[in-house]
Formats: sequence, structure tokens, C-alpha cells
Amino acid sequence: MVGGLIIGGIVCTALSMAGGFITDLKVGYWLGTTPAKQQSYKFLGTLVSAATVGAVIFILNEAYGFVATPEKTNPMIAPQANAMATIIEPLMSGGGAQWMLLGIGAVISILMNWLKISPLAFALGMFIPLQLNTPLVVGGLLNHWINKSSKDQEISNARHQRAILISSGFIAGAALFGVIGALIIFFTNKGDALNLKLWENPEGIGAQIVALFAFIGLIAYFVWDSMRAKKDNPT
Repeated sequence: MVGGLIIGGIVCTALSMAGGFITDLKVGYWLGTTPAKQQSYKFLGTLVSAATVGAVIFILNEAYGFVATPEKTNPMIAPQANAMATIIEPLMSGGGAQWMLLGIGAVISILMNWLKISPLAFALGMFIPLQLNTPLVVGGLLNHWINKSSKDQEISNARHQRAILISSGFIAGAALFGVIGALIIFFTNKGDALNLKLWENPEGIGAQIVALFAFIGLIAYFVWDSMRAKKDNPT
């Protein structure tokens, strides 16, 4: 099973990088560079990113873990990996897949498509935990509201493009701070290094109220900055 997954991962990575490089060649042609120079930097970027991702995954595993153990009772959530494992493991072990459930999922997907609802978004909402699903729902509602915020289509498009940039920054920032937090735990060897102990119970009402106000503050900034976009300068 491990060998099959490694081979599959290598093939998928090679295909995705090839597809991305084709697009890069087009952009490079516009900018006046050569395919040989682009390819050399592509290999360099591959080596650097592979080493970086490997180190980050190792640190995340040491700090938080991906599977619950007596030492790590609150592991990182990996819903997509768990969903794929649920499908692949029975097939690889010879136990057979849950064809009835897969068939029901296919019927639901066709029904969602008929109702003009994205089957992918609906499927993601089915297996992603509530704590991750909630900001996705809020983001979808904000996206719909910003797209309808003006009768002038050019202004709406400018606001939409600015909102995409801001939300992309939020995603990247959250990922970076997650890695920084894992580094602190990794080098201090303390699982509670990030717990400031402002409350005896981190999941108590005090922490939840602070988190709610922080979330509302992010939404307010997101709306305010998105609405500042102009026709001639969306960013």
C-alpha cells in the first residue's frame, strides 16, 4: 500500500508540475525569457520546495501529530487525507469499497449539479469539520454579497478581485503563523508553549468570546478594504 501510494504521489506531482510549467512557458514568452532558463529555475524551485515541505511536515508531526496518541491527544485535522484514506484503504487491502455509498454520492452529485449547486463545494461541506466549515460558509456569503454590492458591474468586479487578494493573504498568513507556532513548540519541547493561560480552560467561555471578537474584526476589515476598490485600480 505504501509503495503504491508513493508511486501515485510521484506521478500526480509530475503531472501537476508539467501542467504548471506549460502555463509558465506562456508567461515567460510574454516576459521575454527563454525556456531553458525557466526550466533551470523550475528544477531549483522543485528541490527547495521539496526540502521545505518535508521539513515542515516533520515539524508539524512532532509538534501536533496527525494521529491521536497518549502524548498528542489533539492532533491536526486532515479531513481530505482521511477521506481519501477511507476510500483507498479498503481497495488496497482487498476488502472492497463501499460501492453503495459511492453510488449514493454520485446520485447526490448529479442532483446538486441539476440544482445549479457546485457538487465539489457540497461534497467538501459534507466531510470538513464544523470548525473549518464555518469560515467557509461565512466567506461564501461575503463573496455573494460583494458581487452584488453595486449595480455597476465594473465596480463589483474590482471589489471581487480585491477581496480575492485579501482572502488569499489571510490563508497564507494563517498557514505561516501555524508553522511558526509549530516551530515554537518544536524547539521548546512544550506542547502548551502557545497557551498563555489567560483562562484555566482554553475552551471556556472567555476564550470563545475573544475568538469571536477577533473573527468579527477580521470580517470587518475584509469588508472595509474590499469596498475601497476602484474601477481603474482594483488592488
